[in-house]
Amino acid sequence: MRRLTENLRNATQDSGVSRVWQAQLMVGLTLEDEGAWPEVKKRVRECFGVAKFFLAREFPQDLDMIKETLPGLLESHTFSSFQIETNRADKRFPMTSPEVNRDLGRFVEELTGARVDLSNPDLTIYLDIQTRGILLYFEEVPAHGGLPVGASGRVAVMLSGGIDSPVAAWHMMKRGCTASYIHFHSYPLVDRTSIEKAGELVQHLARHQRRSDLLLAPLAEIQKRIIVETPPSYRVLLYRRFMVRIAQGLAKQVGAKALITGESCGQVSSQTLENIAVVDDVATMPVLRPLIGLNKEEIVGMARGIGTFLISIQPDQDCCSLFVPKHPETRARLATVERLEEGLPVDEMVEEAIAGSVRELVPSPYQRLV
Repeated sequence: MRRLTENLRNATQDSGVSRVWQAQLMVGLTLEDEGAWPEVKKRVRECFGVAKFFLAREFPQDLDMIKETLPGLLESHTFSSFQIETNRADKRFPMTSPEVNRDLGRFVEELTGARVDLSNPDLTIYLDIQTRGILLYFEEVPAHGGLPVGASGRVAVMLSGGIDSPVAAWHMMKRGCTASYIHFHSYPLVDRTSIEKAGELVQHLARHQRRSDLLLAPLAEIQKRIIVETPPSYRVLLYRRFMVRIAQGLAKQVGAKALITGESCGQVSSQTLENIAVVDDVATMPVLRPLIGLNKEEIVGMARGIGTFLISIQPDQDCCSLFVPKHPETRARLATVERLEEGLPVDEMVEEAIAGSVRELVPSPYQRLV
């Protein structure tokens, strides 16, 4: 709750929120005026850990005062049926929830002539009886739920620029992880479009956390060495083993405890179980794959929903498509891959790539960078 309160405070900075406060099993935000609601609504919806929220008016624990104010509030609503839904969080309140529903329901029925409908009402009037007073509101806004970012530690997302890895990052943030991003590029063998796309994806995802690290790791020299000294069918696997080695070195620099990829079982040649096992053999920290059991259509649907799809499908020259063989190995043997790497100065190549990486800090669009 403390983490969620702090995240909401950061997310709603300079949006018309005068105070963020923690109450009984909820977090409250006090608006300077009701005109701030559309912007605050947009920002709160993107804050993981929030399951639902609402624009409420606060009253003392006095139903008569609510009855005095309710006629004016109902003037902006058109309805022929309604229901009262009461949550009595403060059990010391003398009336039970059903008693409040009946009492206030009779009042609204006599006031408006609308009928009570508990199945499919045109309007629901919500009351939340708290120790500090009663909250009254007319709409519950659904949000993502999950855990507040920062509650589960830091992870390093291997961000390809494609459709899958941004979705994987989103799911890890939803489980409370702070995401740093590692993007491998082959510049200057290719242009900078993949770098630019990675930056755009991180900017979009940054609305879910206060700020994000984007580490740009060069892979061009490693790829040139692999192309010259190893057979084509094993190139992609060797690329990926080097990427994992480099990524975990960079992950340690930012305090991440695990690597995240957007891999889905069997989706491409490098994602067969045999090849995943060969790649993971070089890992010294957990490699988590939130999308491993999903198919492409499901992942695309998620990407559309979180707003990354249109960015991901922009054309670019990414490192993984460079010099990809026509017939890549799909059932690699670890012994074969290790033998191929014996002719390469692996440690030196990894250290050079880590040293040549560039770190950028991407703030949330809702947050001043301080």
